[in-house]
Amino acid sequence: MLPELTPEELHARLQRGDDLQLIDVRQPEEFDYCRIEGSQLIPLGDLPGRAEEIDPDRPAVLICHHGVRSMQALGYLQHRLGLENLLNLRGGIHAWSLRVDPSVAVY
Repeated sequence: MLPELTPEELHARLQRGDDLQLIDVRQPEEFDYCRIEGSQLIPLGDLPGRAEEIDPDRPAVLICHHGVRSMQALGYLQHRLGLENLLNLRGGIHAWSLRVDPSVAVY
């Protein structure tokens, strides 16, 4: 099973000031429409060429619309590149919008 956390767990960690990398793997137009503050955009298709931008010494939370693309990204980074610092945001930004921050647009 791949590691994940709920929107509420992510919110709590951000509130505590945990040093997290928020990596959004959606497309630029999706990221422009809505995002979690502090997220870095690395579209899923760009990930193989940009994986070095993810610091292996800090926890990284992977984010997409509903959690499917971010789970694919996590699997790739974990199994192909050996990264162990990864978490998937369960339900993606959609769940974040509904359960944590209604100011983040739903689409």
